Amino acid sequence: MLSKNGTSLNVSAKVISIALAGIFMVGLSGCAPEVGSEKWCKQMSEKDKGDWSANEAADYAKHCVF
Repeated sequence: MLSKNGTSLNVSAKVISIALAGIFMVGLSGCAPEVGSEKWCKQMSEKDKGDWSANEAADYAKHCVF
C-alpha cells in the first residue's frame, strides 16, 4: 500500500533499480574473455601493443608466450 507521502513506491522503485543495475553489471562482466584463455590471447595479439597496460603485457607473457 502507498503511504501518505508515497515512500512505499519510492522504496520499491529504488529496489527495482538496484536489481536491474546489478543484472546489467553481471551481464557486462560476461562479455570479456578470461585472462589467459585462448580467446583472450588472440584478442590481445590483435590489439595495438601501445595500448596494452603493464598488467596486460605481463599476463600475455605469462599465459600466451610461455
